[in-house]
Amino acid sequence: MTHKSPKDFFRPLAVGAPAPLREIPARPSRAIHFFDPSNEKMAAKIPAMVGTVDVLLGNLEDAVKADNKEAARAGLVKIAQETDFGPTQLWTRINSLDSPWVLDDLTTLVPAIGHKLDVVMVPKVQGAEDIHYVDRLLAQLEAKAGLTRPILIHAILETARGVANVEEICGASPRMQGLSLGPADLAADRKMKTTRVGGGHPGYLVRQDPPRDAAGASVIDAERSVFQQDLWHYTIAKMVDACATHGIYPYYGPFGDIADVVACEDQFRNAFLLGCVGTWSLHPKQIAIANRVFSPSVEDVAHARRVVAAMGDGTGAVMLDGKMEDDASLKQCLVMVELAEKLASIDPELKAAYDAIEVGA
Repeated sequence: MTHKSPKDFFRPLAVGAPAPLREIPARPSRAIHFFDPSNEKMAAKIPAMVGTVDVLLGNLEDAVKADNKEAARAGLVKIAQETDFGPTQLWTRINSLDSPWVLDDLTTLVPAIGHKLDVVMVPKVQGAEDIHYVDRLLAQLEAKAGLTRPILIHAILETARGVANVEEICGASPRMQGLSLGPADLAADRKMKTTRVGGGHPGYLVRQDPPRDAAGASVIDAERSVFQQDLWHYTIAKMVDACATHGIYPYYGPFGDIADVVACEDQFRNAFLLGCVGTWSLHPKQIAIANRVFSPSVEDVAHARRVVAAMGDGTGAVMLDGKMEDDASLKQCLVMVELAEKLASIDPELKAAYDAIEVGA
């Protein structure tokens, strides 16, 4: 098996295509809000949503019926051409690579709105070969359209093979922006016994050990506490490690129970704590949840700033509030402080909250 020279990795894949990025920018993307461009009522709301959400994504794949595919593609072109997106990123999810629509998706969108399109989300990615195909095609289309910056690629993990190949997917191209968990299709591909879209399951649990009677025997039929577990913990953790290794960004995917805002927030927070930078939004009410969860709390930012200030040159250890803080603590706190600074630059409310810390920190 032959391998491409590392020197060639950052060379454009087509003559005249923009040079690939050597580092993926850490742009805030707490919520990736999906909309159907073929739905006129939904499309009409998009201009007013600019600035209220970090990413607006025109969805061309699942949730768009086969006879609406062309209308969705044309609708996305129209919306992009007529809208100033300002600080909000514009993404699209193209149709799967084995579909009859995907080639037209790319050959239509890149020439028409490639200068506004930040990221192309590719569904059902199986391995590096899928990324290589989209990578080369984007380069050819960018060169033909005269684009000056590369469009990035985001892959969805929604097959068992994709999860098994997650490392090679992350390292397949300098265009790779990040990965999202696709729990519904992944559950079907794995033959998991759940019909839920994300979140835990009451049947996936840990039960408290049985109490013992006076003779020391286990009382099996006694009342015992049950703790519901997260079906997606392993996959998210594996995805986060692969993304961190390759300098790209991991995201939680959809949470299908729109009405259950409590469980939605719990799932988003689990993903945030594990290292995800954002999530999908299927309804405007989930945007507010994502923005809250994926923004560090005022208390966390205040503590992180105190540690950074106390650590000085970053060596040794200090005691703060009875807890030891050392160089590892500093690295954790710098992650929090840097994220807060990036979010404050686009969110006036967060900026005011974080700026107020200075007085009492």
